[in-house]
Amino acid sequence: MKKSRGPGFCITSGKGFHVRFENGYVVSVQFGPGNYCDNYNMDIGEQENEAGAKGSSTAETAVWGPDGEMIDRGNGDTVQAHQAPDAVLRLLNWAAEQESTVQAMGDEHD
Repeated sequence: MKKSRGPGFCITSGKGFHVRFENGYVVSVQFGPGNYCDNYNMDIGEQENEAGAKGSSTAETAVWGPDGEMIDRGNGDTVQAHQAPDAVLRLLNWAAEQESTVQAMGDEHD
């Protein structure tokens, strides 16, 4: 996502969405064909509408810091597979609460 845009939402290729927060963090939630979710095995480019209508109990998530770099959330990868709705909510809340500087998840200090 472009760093110059303010907070808001965008739909990503009909397979999910991005949320950009005031602090510059961006969370990606994807649940279409080819994403690490219930719809992984559906045909990319052919079954997006079907996947959207069917929905998914899990989603693939990722997060970018204000510098535009994807953040490794401590699992050795920048993408989190098969996330349940409560895990997606935790990620959204985590991203919204961060300072405008990049901070690894779990490195919060009081």
